[in-house]
Amino acid sequence: MNIELTNTLTRRKEPFAPADPARVTMYVCGPTVYNYAHIGNMRPPVVFDVLFRLLRHTYGEKAVLYARNYTDIDDRIIKAAIESGKSIGEVTRPFEQAYENDTSALGVLSPTHKPRATEHVDGMIALIQTLIDNGSAYKVDTGVYFAVSADADYGKLSGRAQEDLQAGARVEGEDDKRHPSDFALWKAAAPGEPRWDAPFGAGRPGWHIECSAMIEAELGSPIDIHGGGIDLVFPHHENEVAQSESAHNHPLARVWMHNGFLTMDTTKMSKSIGNVITPRELLERGWQGETLRWGLLSAHYKAPLDWNEEMMRSAQASLDRLYGAVLRLKDVDAAVVDPPAAFLAALADDLNTPEAIAELYALVTAANIAKKPAEQAKAKGELLAAAALFGVLQDDPEHWFRASFGEEAAEIDRLVAERVAARAAKDYAQSDKLRDDLAARGVEVMDSASGSTWRRKG
Repeated sequence: MNIELTNTLTRRKEPFAPADPARVTMYVCGPTVYNYAHIGNMRPPVVFDVLFRLLRHTYGEKAVLYARNYTDIDDRIIKAAIESGKSIGEVTRPFEQAYENDTSALGVLSPTHKPRATEHVDGMIALIQTLIDNGSAYKVDTGVYFAVSADADYGKLSGRAQEDLQAGARVEGEDDKRHPSDFALWKAAAPGEPRWDAPFGAGRPGWHIECSAMIEAELGSPIDIHGGGIDLVFPHHENEVAQSESAHNHPLARVWMHNGFLTMDTTKMSKSIGNVITPRELLERGWQGETLRWGLLSAHYKAPLDWNEEMMRSAQASLDRLYGAVLRLKDVDAAVVDPPAAFLAALADDLNTPEAIAELYALVTAANIAKKPAEQAKAKGELLAAAALFGVLQDDPEHWFRASFGEEAAEIDRLVAERVAARAAKDYAQSDKLRDDLAARGVEVMDSASGSTWRRKG
């Protein structure tokens, strides 16, 4: 199967060819663990989880190495540690665990490696020293800075000309850097701050150097794929490219991929303006993790996605449709088959999740109209295989529908049991009344030789 991915660096869709098909490497920038992640922060882990699954299906599970980091050295984290009198770990670990819980609830597979910045400071120091030694960085009183003027290719990822680059211009506390676009590799320690000893002075690493060092330590370089949100193209990923390539004289990554923004009712979701909602809040409101996952995959990863109630209801209805097909075939043993070629082709075409969803709907239709046992077994097997690659249909279908009704599920169970008893007693008037009562609650009852089951009415 040929996979094609859009490469931010070349600005075109290209055939994906790992350097070593027996060792496919991918790194995705993870969270800065100073607060709870909002639903917009979940788009990268979900999008790249689908790619992780596709790569594993194509090259083999053991052949794919995926690293997603935790940034646990950051100005906000240090400020919180100083104000609370806690260590960095005491500040960050609860938010790290919350992120683990959130991604797990959304069906995200655990990456191969989950490095923390605090565990790789020695590698950052060594990388910075290399840059100082080869003239790409310089030391001043406030720290060590990368000299953007020393890199003739700076700006190639974002497409920005050097003379137009102003990100990081005159950041507070960086008054002695030589050029406004130079960026901090190492920040000299202020009194009372956590610090690490280094040949160029005690201090702490800057943000950008962290990922470069963790990539080298966990995966080596060049890696095959580097991913993250579109907001990271500049300056974070641009600076990763500059410092890594200046140090090692070879590319950091062959393919750069970036997912689009998530908006909340058409406004960019951001903690700074307060229009955020967390996965845990959505889960507490009764939305299921797979519903959130489906919503995040409902648009192409490169496109912006607006998060709203209507979108979530649509995602819920879509999954009800899939789970309903599996529930109807609950007594059928699924055939062990690969996902259908059309579904695989959709994902292989630059993770075209909307087209993959259309193929899932086609598989539902095939499952619903299959009559012969062999046809049913094949249809159910293909639907489950495709859904597993998409990361859905991982729940028991009866539990799925019960969970979506919350506390009302127990009352629905009681009414269904009364209807079964009425049918057994041939009290068809009462059976019909109960069926109508259930329908008014949005419940469809499905009768079979093995008993009655129920689902949300489509």
